[in-house]
Amino acid sequence: MSYRQLQLGRDGRAPITVRVFESASPAKATVIVPSAMGVAQSFYALFAEWLAGQGYTAITFDYRGIGLSAPQSLRGFEVNIFDWARDSEAAIEFAFERSADRPLYWVGHSLGGQLLGLIENRDRLRKVVTVATGNGYWLENSWPTKRRAWLLWFFAVPLATRSMGYFPGKRLGMIADLPRGVIEQWRRWCLDREYVVGAEGDDVRAAYADVRLPIMSLSFTDDEMMSERSIRSLHALYRNAPLELRRMAPRDVGVERIGHFGFFRAQFESTLWPMVTRFIEAN
Repeated sequence: MSYRQLQLGRDGRAPITVRVFESASPAKATVIVPSAMGVAQSFYALFAEWLAGQGYTAITFDYRGIGLSAPQSLRGFEVNIFDWARDSEAAIEFAFERSADRPLYWVGHSLGGQLLGLIENRDRLRKVVTVATGNGYWLENSWPTKRRAWLLWFFAVPLATRSMGYFPGKRLGMIADLPRGVIEQWRRWCLDREYVVGAEGDDVRAAYADVRLPIMSLSFTDDEMMSERSIRSLHALYRNAPLELRRMAPRDVGVERIGHFGFFRAQFESTLWPMVTRFIEAN
């Protein structure tokens, strides 16, 4: 495994840090694993290592302002979710340039699956897997999140962000520390019934409709954030993409809990993780 810094060419702003997990044998493909909102790429290391063991090159990265791509202070650090889509494009270009003729795949967790319509070079990819990816509209959240969402969006975010210059999520026990531009844009999305396409307008709606990559959605009945309705709402934005929705209960794989984050834990390397490789290897 190695670290690389990518200096973004389009806007000349801060670099992002990627990690490359190499297969011991010549890789048959490259899999990019973009993160959920506020989650550092280190969370996905075990899954990436497993992919490398299956004969793939795996690439993770931190969006600007997160993990290894964060400055010393987020106060005054100007970045938004559109910038994170540019970070995703940079990761795709990096993977494409070093992959020769090997195909590229995208396994996006939560936000990592939501960004697809905002990524201009997505056609470099062959297939997409979304994991626990749903519409963030607060009234479509699963109940454990919905009952706290009003506090987050109507009180915590406006007050704390205004006073701190960023969202101090770690201190508040809510999500994570996030740049001001990210949390304010995400708040607009989450308060709009149509989420990103409602908040950002017709051009963005058309961009999501233009996604035509085969997508497999993996979602879980005990997800504390994303309800089944939110999963379906989000993927309906990719209305021209071949779509396979796979919804599972913990008992389907012999466990008590999966939740929003559980898929990437090592306990699922023999049950859930092979679903990804079977999908991307299928004709």
